[in-house]
Amino acid sequence: MTDADELRRRTRELLAAHPPADTERLDFLRARFDAGLAWVHFPEGLGGLGLPRSLQAVVDAELAAAGAPDNNPRRIGIGLGMAAPTILQYGTEEQKARFLRPLWTGEEVWCQLFSEPGAGSDLAALGTRAVREGDDWVVNGQKVWTSSAHVARWAILIARTDPDVPKHRGITYFVCDMTDPGVEVRPLRQITGEAEFNEVFLTDVRIPDDRRLGEVGDGWRVAQTTLNNERVAIGGRRLPREGGMIGPVARTWRERPELRTHDLHQRLLKLWVEAEVARLTGERLSQQLVAGQPGPEGAGMKLAFARLNQEISGLEVELRGEEGLLYDDWTMRRPELVDFTGRDAGYRYLRSKGNSIEGGTSEVLLNIVAERVLGLPAEPRTDKDVAWKDLAR
Repeated sequence: MTDADELRRRTRELLAAHPPADTERLDFLRARFDAGLAWVHFPEGLGGLGLPRSLQAVVDAELAAAGAPDNNPRRIGIGLGMAAPTILQYGTEEQKARFLRPLWTGEEVWCQLFSEPGAGSDLAALGTRAVREGDDWVVNGQKVWTSSAHVARWAILIARTDPDVPKHRGITYFVCDMTDPGVEVRPLRQITGEAEFNEVFLTDVRIPDDRRLGEVGDGWRVAQTTLNNERVAIGGRRLPREGGMIGPVARTWRERPELRTHDLHQRLLKLWVEAEVARLTGERLSQQLVAGQPGPEGAGMKLAFARLNQEISGLEVELRGEEGLLYDDWTMRRPELVDFTGRDAGYRYLRSKGNSIEGGTSEVLLNIVAERVLGLPAEPRTDKDVAWKDLAR
């Protein structure tokens, strides 16, 4: 019996024991995790079976055909795409057992406390401090642009634990309880009218040392695992043909012939081809992930994702003419996820402006591609060997 046959057998056993029509959604998801069918490439006992990542499609197809519920991955994308692979690689056995199951089932939402007002593109310059007091770390500082902080139970957090060494070397990585005293979440209202982002203030927040991921001072290396996975999660999602932003534009073109012009036709053809190239490149990247952890290639995918979203949404507004200038609702909301295709063209146009900032600015990602993919000389860095406390701020 092949691995694929074995997975089909296990999936059918799960469906027989927990029929989706008669089983509560959360109970089904927990049973799926315990059966090793959550993410089959994870180790046994942690939602997986230690099989190749590519075989997940076998499980997903069987469950979809049976009408089984999923874990709403768009809502818990930070946990699935960033926290989970970092915990798997650097967490203790106790941490893996505690966090991975409720993370995957969606019982506990995660957010990412990385960027700061003075440390966005230059993330290693972060100033949030964590000071050791016995078995705890006391954290003070401010984070910004934190998606899902208003609904999150846990956060992945990097903080400075040693100001006397260069900025990349004095950082430690933690798991922060968002319900702890001293954690304050404030909404950041965006140009869309929504506040999906937040700023988070940390005042004397106590984090037990057993919620540290990796060694003290090794947080930058741990964070690279998170960031590489984040870029793949944002720019490398698997999509069907005409999935994503190109879909609504192509649909409008077909359904509204009166809006067509020769110039718009040429631009749409160009962007359709580029979107298809990006989609197929994402498929190839997903296949490469079977062999190991994501590398800097994800930065290229995220770059393409941001540029295409902005160009496609701009074309859609032009195609719709006066309709494209309308906006459905400026009501202040605090959504749990970003819904690009569920809103109108005006929303897509405004929201896509953030794509070249979130998950690493396009300028920083261009440097990553240049240096780590193309092997070009690195930019001069005058602060490489300067202690963080001595840097100009």
